[in-house]
Amino acid sequence: MAEVGIFGGQISRESLSQQSYLALRGSLMRSRVKPGQKLIARQVAAELGISVTPVRESLLRLVSEHALVMDDRGTVRVPELTVASCIEIRDLRMLIEGEGAARAALRATPEEIRALEQCHRRYMSTEGKRDFASALAENEHFHFTLCQMARSPALFRIVENLWMQFGPVLSYLYEDGGRPFHGQVHGHLNVIDALRKHDPERARTAISQDILIGGRAVLEKVKALAGAGHDGGNEA
Repeated sequence: MAEVGIFGGQISRESLSQQSYLALRGSLMRSRVKPGQKLIARQVAAELGISVTPVRESLLRLVSEHALVMDDRGTVRVPELTVASCIEIRDLRMLIEGEGAARAALRATPEEIRALEQCHRRYMSTEGKRDFASALAENEHFHFTLCQMARSPALFRIVENLWMQFGPVLSYLYEDGGRPFHGQVHGHLNVIDALRKHDPERARTAISQDILIGGRAVLEKVKALAGAGHDGGNEA
């Protein structure tokens, strides 16, 4: 089987700018790129199998959305978040995703809850196999699926924007080989149980705790890098 690159492989020639934008945005949300990483247009274009122009357009669009940054030389990078920024985004995720979970508890169908449970099983399976790239993707899928159950497009757009900013930092989650919920009931299971019982406040608390506990290792890594004066320079 051909290896899938960090941007998901080649795309078709139709709506190239939009498709490359979605590929890049998906890579940010799914933690396939790291903070400080350079995104070279020609390298991204080569992986996607398209010309450089639509990739440049997509990169500039993401810069305008503050998902990427550009320096004075025109080099585009994934932002390196400060500790304060990480805490701010984490707290906003707890607030917004908590509201999404509360609404989902009142609106989710049994079929949707079963689909969410299957997503969690895939997450645990990939994590157990130490396939951490897939585990991060399944974790993102769990959170997004939960928010979609809220039936609130405006809320979902906010969540997407927060994940575009925070996704790259989540790439630190498994760097030291640890597993955030190892030895205790996973936060996802508490969310699923709250949905089954149609308990909005319990669902709100469960997803908030999942974000808080799961993010501790990430926050400690960001603090350590800040203390060491780390300067990311990886290239795509």
